[in-house]
Amino acid sequence: MVNYYARRGDMHRARETFEKMCARGIEPTCHVYTNLIHAYAVGRDMEEALCCVRKMKDEGIELSLVTYSILIGGFAKVGNIEAAEQWFEEAKKRDLTLNAIIYGNIIYANCQTFNMDRAEELVREMEEEGIDAPIDIYHTMMDGYTMIGNEEKCLIVFDRLKECGFTTSVVSYGCLMNLYIKIGKVSKAFEVSEMMKLAGIKHNMKTYSILMNGFINLKDWANAFAIFEDVIRDGLKPDVVLYNNIIRAFCGMGNLDRALRIVEEMKKERYMPNSRTFMPIIHAFAKAGEVRRALDVFDMMRRSGCIPSVHTFNALVLGLVEKRQMEKAVQILDDMLLAGVSPNEYTYTTIMHGYASLGDIGKACEYFSKVKNEGLELDIYTYEALLKACCKSGRMQSALVVTKEMSAKSIPRNTFVYNILIDGWARRGDVWEAADLMQQMRQEGVPPDIHTFTSFINACCKAGDMQRAMRAVEEMETVGIKPNLKTYTTLIHGWARASLPEKGLKCFEQMKQSGLKPDKAVYHCLMTSLLSRAAVADQDYIITGIQHVCEEMVESGLTVDMGTAVHWSKCLRKIERTGGDITKSLQKTFPPDWISHRTLNATSNDNENEEGSDSGDDERSSFYEVKKC
Repeated sequence: MVNYYARRGDMHRARETFEKMCARGIEPTCHVYTNLIHAYAVGRDMEEALCCVRKMKDEGIELSLVTYSILIGGFAKVGNIEAAEQWFEEAKKRDLTLNAIIYGNIIYANCQTFNMDRAEELVREMEEEGIDAPIDIYHTMMDGYTMIGNEEKCLIVFDRLKECGFTTSVVSYGCLMNLYIKIGKVSKAFEVSEMMKLAGIKHNMKTYSILMNGFINLKDWANAFAIFEDVIRDGLKPDVVLYNNIIRAFCGMGNLDRALRIVEEMKKERYMPNSRTFMPIIHAFAKAGEVRRALDVFDMMRRSGCIPSVHTFNALVLGLVEKRQMEKAVQILDDMLLAGVSPNEYTYTTIMHGYASLGDIGKACEYFSKVKNEGLELDIYTYEALLKACCKSGRMQSALVVTKEMSAKSIPRNTFVYNILIDGWARRGDVWEAADLMQQMRQEGVPPDIHTFTSFINACCKAGDMQRAMRAVEEMETVGIKPNLKTYTTLIHGWARASLPEKGLKCFEQMKQSGLKPDKAVYHCLMTSLLSRAAVADQDYIITGIQHVCEEMVESGLTVDMGTAVHWSKCLRKIERTGGDITKSLQKTFPPDWISHRTLNATSNDNENEEGSDSGDDERSSFYEVKKC
């Protein structure tokens, strides 16, 4: 009976049965204690599990290999690698004959904490001991490499699995699909799916959920729903995980009423919605500014027997912060306390990010102090929010103080932290400080990404150092990072500031050749620089460039706003005083109400002129009257 309850994770019933057994004078054996420890391990209550171990030792009952294995597995699930390693070493010291199960548990513990070097060491140790690794250990290693995004090592393990004579299963292919989804290569995950079908292996709910999750992350709703249709066609019954993914997809599309209907459908199918079911709906309503409906979903959640946790409240706070409704986000903190839920470091960090986006360093510091005062963990994400606030408000010296505090707490600076700092100096046009940070990244082995290079290029452009900006582009391509739309826009703006629109045009052509589609910001920046140049220099390539860009904008169906149209028309007067080909081309990009706006201005000017004329006549009349007198 203790074993039965242990497998179900019902530690309370397992304990109750154990106590009844002792009350009847039945002496518990190592096997009984091990089952009770297993119940606590499944229930993730390792403190009670250790109490049982101490009681075993007090009664002179030695722990078996199974007991050690269960303890290691339990600590692995709660992420306590130190305790897992401690019990593994104790098992080795007792000269117990270790098997693949205990090795599997300790390898799993290290994989869960991203310690893959130690996991590899344990696999080698198994081989030296003559213990054959079962297929489950290969899958564990593949999952470990997936978590750290190491595609190469994961594929090596997959190949080794086949070399050792194991038959690849749906789990093996599922591990590969999960890898590619995690690293953002959804097309490769789909290729693995097709490979699996060719091998005669059918999808299960887990693999379908992995693929759907990948398409949802890409916001590819059509393919996400196609996966759901495949599930139905294969005769599989959707589970809670799949329903939750469908709800995420509808929330991503903004179809929140349909998401709510899916919740009702789940209930009809006798599935209990959980917090993951409601969180995306709450977040989406909050992000849309519909706080009332978000709170209604909270009530629905409670009625469904699901108690809102700190994570549920965090979803609401995040939605409000993304909508920049900071007052309402802060009010949620009071609602949390009334519900008996304490905010965690993520709650405060989210609010800090909100104030950081507004450049309100005072409020960001206030919530940073709350994290400190309430004894919550100060991690890299909290410091990132504080740095963002400092840099956004232009307080770069304060940002340096924050980085020193991070160093004192041994919190390493990652790519995101460097991006914030480089962007902060770029806003001030301080290319020397930005260049110094780039050098520090190289020395510390922190890999720059597209945002790093774009921010540094922005610093170069603002300082007028376009040669350094172009060297940064070359460095990007050397490390395999391609410029994106924002990078090219920054370069075009830099050439415009340098009064070299011809270089901007060349950059514009390179952008299109790389397969990127220009947006309004690119066209606005390029056209403004060309018009400014044309007003002072009558050169054929500038005129041709203006006409060519106008044609592209018309073909793309892009029109500018009224403010831009007014500004460009003023530049046109300096180029073509009486109108011409450029004026005709450019006015095609103006808003539809441009003619009525121009007519209104012309009428206004005429009225002013008439009033001016009347005034002049009065003055002349007065003059004549004086003369007569």
